[in-house]
Amino acid sequence: MSLRHSYTLIAPFYDALVAPFTIDMRRRSLASLPLAAQSEVLLIGIGSGLDLPLLPRGPRYTGLDLTPAMLSRARRKAQALGLDIRLDQGDARTLPYPDAAFDAVALHLILAVTPHPERVLKEAARVLRPGGQMVILDKFLRPRQKAPLRRLLSPVLGSFATRTNVVFEEALAQTPELRLLSDRPALAGGWFRHLVLRKTGP
Repeated sequence: MSLRHSYTLIAPFYDALVAPFTIDMRRRSLASLPLAAQSEVLLIGIGSGLDLPLLPRGPRYTGLDLTPAMLSRARRKAQALGLDIRLDQGDARTLPYPDAAFDAVALHLILAVTPHPERVLKEAARVLRPGGQMVILDKFLRPRQKAPLRRLLSPVLGSFATRTNVVFEEALAQTPELRLLSDRPALAGGWFRHLVLRKTGP
C-alpha cells in the first residue's frame, strides 16, 4: 500500500490519534522559529493541519502534503481559523519551489514517514535561504543505537504509516549546508527529538 493511499484511509482518524500527544511538542518546536512579519515559512508534510492553530500571525505560510484527503482537512482548519495559507499537493522529495524561496522551514513528523528522508532534508535545505532556520520534530534512532524491536517493525510500519529505524545523523551527513543548532528530547525518552538547524551561507 502506498503512503498516499494509507494516509487517505487514516485521514478521518488522524487528529484523534496524533493530536493529543503531539500538540505540546508542536508548540515548542514552532516557538523556536524566528518568525518575523512578512517572512516566508514552509510547512512540509502539513498533513491535516495540526500546526495551523499554533502559527503566529504575520508571516506568509505555505503548506505541502502528498495526500489530498489530508490537505482538505488542513484547508477546512485554515478557513475556520481565518488563516491565509497556500496549500499545495506535492512530494516532499521534489519540492515544487525555487531555490532559497523561504526564510524558515518546519518538518513535523515527516522525515520518518518518507522512504527517503535524506532526499526530503536535502530538498528542504535547497528551498531555505542562507541564514534561514529549520525545525524538525520526529522520532529518530541515535547512531549505532541497537533498538532491535524498532528496527524489526520498521519495514512493516513503514509500508503504510511511519518508519521506526531512521537515523537523523545519516540524513544530515548528506546535507552539509545545514548546521545543527539544537537537539533536545521531545517525547518517549528522547526517541522523539526537537531539532533546530540553520542553513549556512552569506
